[in-house]
Amino acid sequence: MELPANRLKRALATGRPQYGLWLGLPDNSVAEIAAGAGFDWLLIDHEHAPFELRDIMNHLQAMAAYPVAPLVRPVEGSPALLKKLLDIGVQSFLIPMVDDAAQARALVAALRYPPAGKRGLGTSMARAADWNRVPDYLQKANAEICLIVQVETAEAMDNLDEILAVEGVDGVFIGPSDLSASMGHIGNAGHPDVVASISAALSRIKAAGKYAGLLCLDPTLVDNYIAQGADFIGIGVDTMILVQGLQKLLQRGQGESETSPAPQPGY
Repeated sequence: MELPANRLKRALATGRPQYGLWLGLPDNSVAEIAAGAGFDWLLIDHEHAPFELRDIMNHLQAMAAYPVAPLVRPVEGSPALLKKLLDIGVQSFLIPMVDDAAQARALVAALRYPPAGKRGLGTSMARAADWNRVPDYLQKANAEICLIVQVETAEAMDNLDEILAVEGVDGVFIGPSDLSASMGHIGNAGHPDVVASISAALSRIKAAGKYAGLLCLDPTLVDNYIAQGADFIGIGVDTMILVQGLQKLLQRGQGESETSPAPQPGY
């Protein structure tokens, strides 16, 4: 078995916008259904959804048969947790709440084997190495890691240029919801000040030669963010799709006009 190429890194390198879906339901049938829907990437949200390590691995296994790029957002970026995720086969990471360059450098080190980093060796127990059956895994693994850091506070925005200068950071993902709260507009990620801040950040990320992304559930803003330089954008969340679909189905069955909560522009 050869080491799988990082689908996300290769897709982003094409320059074509990549559209993704957030996964918050731990049942791997959901991952398999979503993987066959045609999205470019799927994010497993360990930060806010009730995923455990085995659930994440089950999702990765369910997606493996499909041409979709898996991305995992861990609850935080501790080296011990990242080591576990690496060993079960995660290659692309979205790390939340990165506020400065020092945090970014620590994440780069945690995701890479020496001498480039500090990742511990345990390939005989690692799905990522096909339990020691991937030739030269230790020599090849670093090149297939994709690190996306999530910038989602006013402090992080102030430090954005320093974060972008960290070697080993492949891209920056803006978190509109937490950013709106940090800017004093909690629950209103579509506030003009927040939108302006995001647009300016997207341009700075692109100018630094990094990939830029965000989650945007307001379809009226998606094209704007793509035009501003977003390379990858989440356009839906599985839980919200289920909630809204069920609500509309019931309203239609009861003969009521279909209404649903207005989507939040960020998450």
